[in-house]
Amino acid sequence: MTPVLISLSSFGAAEIGRHGQLWCAQLARAAGADSVEVRGELLRDPVSELPAMAGLASVYSSPEGLWAEGGWLDSAALGRGIAAATTLGARRLKMSIGDFGPASHGSLWGLKVQLAETRIELVIENDQTVAAGTLPALQAFFDAADRAGLELGMTFDMGNWHWVGECPLQAAQALGRRVRYVHCKGAQRLAAKWVAVPLADSAAPWRAVLRALPAEVPRAIEYPLVGDDLHAVTRDQVALIRTL
Repeated sequence: MTPVLISLSSFGAAEIGRHGQLWCAQLARAAGADSVEVRGELLRDPVSELPAMAGLASVYSSPEGLWAEGGWLDSAALGRGIAAATTLGARRLKMSIGDFGPASHGSLWGLKVQLAETRIELVIENDQTVAAGTLPALQAFFDAADRAGLELGMTFDMGNWHWVGECPLQAAQALGRRVRYVHCKGAQRLAAKWVAVPLADSAAPWRAVLRALPAEVPRAIEYPLVGDDLHAVTRDQVALIRTL
């Protein structure tokens, strides 16, 4: 059975601000999720929060990019992500490529060396930036990584392609073989911006996108989970993802 996770950002910054990610993780597990994705940008006190959530999460999401502005490998950011994932007992670390470019190719060996020293699996996400979230940028990165002998998988965010003006189905067809983890996110266009919505409310061809991706990889809810009965809302959405 395909594992179903919840990215804890789905509960919203306000709810997490009130209760913390541990509370949200416990709610997610009680509502039937197999695991959760802890969000680094929403941690208030990592020193206490990360150990408290040990065993509840299988993915740690770092808000930092792998390559800093100027195209140099941010080994310290990667180290912080690996340390956080290790404390959680999470098997995967999710990061974007950041400012990777032609001048960055020589630093891929450094990434390879650093990853060889950990059992944490790094998965690259398409974010909402042109530098790290478009198909050409990601294909250029993965091609360079392949040449360097790095076998890196991908976190495929179904919704983020809309933020950079690209087709998620085309991206799924091009990158599907690399995908190890899927962010299930619907998207709707408002007057001035895209917003994340449940898949059932999405303007995107999300069923076709899912069919183009590996069926067995974990799928995470990453759209707003809101309602008076948050447990019931979460339970229903987990059950929906299980049926897809």
